[in-house]
Amino acid sequence: MSTDGKSGLSSADKASLLQRLTGHAKAEPRAPVAPKSKYRPDDLSDLESYDQFKIVRSAAELLGISDPYFRVHDGIAGAETAIEGRRFINFSSYNYLGLNGHPAVNAAAKDAIDRFGTSVSASRLVSGERPPHRELERRLADLHGADDCIAIVSGHATNVTVIGQLMGKNDLILHDAFAHNSIVQGAQLSGARRLSFPHNDVAAAERLLAENRARHKRVMLVIEGHYSMDGDIPDLPSFSVMARRHGAWLLVDEAHSLGVVGKTGKGIAEHFNLPASAADFWMGTLSKTLSGCGGYIAGKHDLIEYLKVSAPGFVYSVGMPPPVAAAAIASLDMMAREPERVARLNANTRLLMDEIGKAGLDTGLSAGFGIVPVITGSSISAARLSDGLFKRGINVQPIIYPAVPEKSSRLRFFVSSEHTSEQIATTVAILKEEAGRVFAEKVDMAALAMKLAKLRG
Repeated sequence: MSTDGKSGLSSADKASLLQRLTGHAKAEPRAPVAPKSKYRPDDLSDLESYDQFKIVRSAAELLGISDPYFRVHDGIAGAETAIEGRRFINFSSYNYLGLNGHPAVNAAAKDAIDRFGTSVSASRLVSGERPPHRELERRLADLHGADDCIAIVSGHATNVTVIGQLMGKNDLILHDAFAHNSIVQGAQLSGARRLSFPHNDVAAAERLLAENRARHKRVMLVIEGHYSMDGDIPDLPSFSVMARRHGAWLLVDEAHSLGVVGKTGKGIAEHFNLPASAADFWMGTLSKTLSGCGGYIAGKHDLIEYLKVSAPGFVYSVGMPPPVAAAAIASLDMMAREPERVARLNANTRLLMDEIGKAGLDTGLSAGFGIVPVITGSSISAARLSDGLFKRGINVQPIIYPAVPEKSSRLRFFVSSEHTSEQIATTVAILKEEAGRVFAEKVDMAALAMKLAKLRG
């Protein structure tokens, strides 16, 4: 980096830094780094995005913004939580239906510990299964109307290992531009050609399929049933028809749909009244509505049987802990027995979204199913607003670049069926006040850039 001898940054470098902090920068590839002649294990400067990480952390310290990540909760995080002995209204948990910590769910997990212990200690292929494994898979298959299901110990790994195993170098993976990292990682692992289409743009996806289908052996179209950054849903009927028209597999990621979308929480197929055959793979996770940890794929019996002996994330990984599977089964029972939880969740979401809109804030693309973003327009504004809310007893996380484009930085509210109307009213009142303060207090970006330059030497 060149310098001008005064601020430590050249005019061009200073302008670039200001762009990165204010959200006006265009992503540019980093220049190739020459191999270093001497190995230094503590030197991370040439790691991808390391400079961005250091800049963001230093800027937060200079602006007096506390680190919002890795805070230690004292107990169960639901509609409320305790952090270091202080109570908060909580919007940073995927505990959509308030089932994590429910006595029936806890009892099921405890019973499984007494019978099976806390681990199966090896892969299911090698060491055998426990009854909760297959019971959970049968229950999930039935929920989606599918033939069978495979449950894997990580939700992220489920997409990575299944997509990576099924697709290869002669194939094409077409996914939404807002696809989760696990989908992108799975596509990269597979070696298949990967194309993305603009978010929820059915016509653009159709054009890409029509132009490229004939040049590839297999094609997989991947969408999400409920997008976690924006809280919107796709036009599943159109995507399903498109996949069938072009002879493509369709994988629907229901990680944030299960328990949230559909009258009884069965997901986006229930919302559109479509059969299981609308997609080839129904992916989901256990870590949200189902009070556990892990992921699953439901689909045709032969494909599931194939994955059980071929997907590396299943074959070479330990089986799901029995108490986790048992907790998920009990959560499915509760969801089926008390569908009013789903109705209450989405009534709370619509109330929050409507009241935030009345306060003059931007809720983006949210469709009112459990997730409400508040778009702030810059990472600094998102971090400052989150910090201000935290100081006043509201726990909601900022989502900043590179998780989203800089101009789309936001707060992301995850709603629970257990939030009360009083909690929502209190939250919106404080949000409106803090947003007014943050947006009125302009940050001197030039001064900030100079301070950062001095810290960087």
